[in-house]
Amino acid sequence: MNWLDSVVKRLSQAQRKPATAAASVSRLPTMANSVREDAPASMVVFLVALPLCLGIALASGAPLFSGVIAGIVGGIVVGLLSGSHLMVSGPAAGLTAIVVSAIATLGSFPAFLMAVVIAGLVQVALAGLRAGVIGYYFPSSVIRGMLAAIGLILILKQVPHAVGWDKDFEGDESFVQPDGDTTFTAIDHALHAIQPGALLIAAVALALLVLWDKTGLKRLKLMPGPLVAVLAGVGINLALKHSGSSWTLLAEHLVQLPVATSAGEFFSFFTLPDFSAALRADTWRVAVTLGVVASLETLLSLEATDRMDTHKRESPPNRELLAQGVGNTLSGLVGGLPLTGVIVRSAANVDAGAQTKLSAILHGVLLVLAAVTIPGLLNEIPLASLAAILLYTGFKLAHPRILRSMWGQGWKQFTPFAVTIAAILLTDLLIGITVGLAVAFAFILFDEIRFDCFTVTSAPGSVLRRVQLQEQVSFLNKASLARLLASLKTGDRLEIDGSRCRVIHHDVLEHLADFRQQALERGVDLRIVGIELPPPPPAH
Repeated sequence: MNWLDSVVKRLSQAQRKPATAAASVSRLPTMANSVREDAPASMVVFLVALPLCLGIALASGAPLFSGVIAGIVGGIVVGLLSGSHLMVSGPAAGLTAIVVSAIATLGSFPAFLMAVVIAGLVQVALAGLRAGVIGYYFPSSVIRGMLAAIGLILILKQVPHAVGWDKDFEGDESFVQPDGDTTFTAIDHALHAIQPGALLIAAVALALLVLWDKTGLKRLKLMPGPLVAVLAGVGINLALKHSGSSWTLLAEHLVQLPVATSAGEFFSFFTLPDFSAALRADTWRVAVTLGVVASLETLLSLEATDRMDTHKRESPPNRELLAQGVGNTLSGLVGGLPLTGVIVRSAANVDAGAQTKLSAILHGVLLVLAAVTIPGLLNEIPLASLAAILLYTGFKLAHPRILRSMWGQGWKQFTPFAVTIAAILLTDLLIGITVGLAVAFAFILFDEIRFDCFTVTSAPGSVLRRVQLQEQVSFLNKASLARLLASLKTGDRLEIDGSRCRVIHHDVLEHLADFRQQALERGVDLRIVGIELPPPPPAH
């Protein structure tokens, strides 16, 4: 029942502000007083987001720049409208399979963009219907399992990139990869084809990240460790290149942002949707699928990001759905992929020390400035140095102390946690979460069925036994009540008091009504007070 109690508490908090809110607000960081933390964090998120945007676009069969557009819209537009302080939005790996299938079904990328526009409107409608409340019903054991699983996925998926095996796209989270490998076979192939230059860069980058984190260097807010790691990677590869070393990384192992040679070519990267596709039924089917799946992934990421917030701030889910809907509509209008809240970028944001949503907004601004002014320079960044950043982030998400903590909470919490991790690792995020939720809810249903829905109020040995029903009696409680009634013998006296019941399921009422008829035949003195039982069914 702890899970249900926490849901009720959070729902009530969503409806009213605590009396001490005014006193506590002043102690919380704001965009005005957190620039020193948010600006460097935005640089880290930008470095992580850039290859992810490009990789997801590549895997989706869409123009490369469409991923960057989605990252820009997710950072600036969604960042401005969102109520989340730390979540970062952009193109999501979880949607790649849907996008690939949708482009093939609709026949063209412009037609698909129209579906993205409509998907955004679907999300706006969901926000209007207050559907964001679904986010309150994700058990904490499943959310923690998702975070730990994402951490392990980052480690497993980035090992190949760290050693120079870049066959799979950056940001892939699925167990079975588009290139035919699985997460584990890709590592095996990578370890048999190590690029010494990539391994050197990744090792140096990891060493710098640990050094920055474990020493006084982390107080250098304007020079975050991940930025130093990336600059070191660029410097090492340029040095190898100028020395003519065979360890030099080729273009396939570097960031590959499209470079425009003129303003006209740059604007050609933007694509308008095919508005006539809105008249097709298959466009609407794709749009609804995108809208629902993107909303679920966003709500999961929102809940997980709030868990990582050291200030324990809670984000309004309906406002987030509205922000995502506006973002997806705009992204589709200018040629961008569909976007969601993304836990990898959000985790990197938290790990980099972000305090407010200014970091997410600035990372979008950096994507714009970089794409316009220095795409050639960005294409010197080795994927191995970016892999080191994600490896380090993944280790923090899946730290062994989290496993020990969940184990200490008992098997009812640990089992859904562990199942969620295993399911996500062996499938993908949404399927894994679904499996984890099923296990968590199975425990909840088991408890509901096993525990009595009443309290005995009479003294032991009393001739008349009195029981008080709980405030809520669902159909799941029917079994415990049936056990009580079945235990009665001839001559027993029982009073069932339902005066405190606020909700009692019709199935329970019918069972009580049926037993009242049986009680007369069995010689049981049954009294039912505070409950209006349904009339007996008409005789046939």
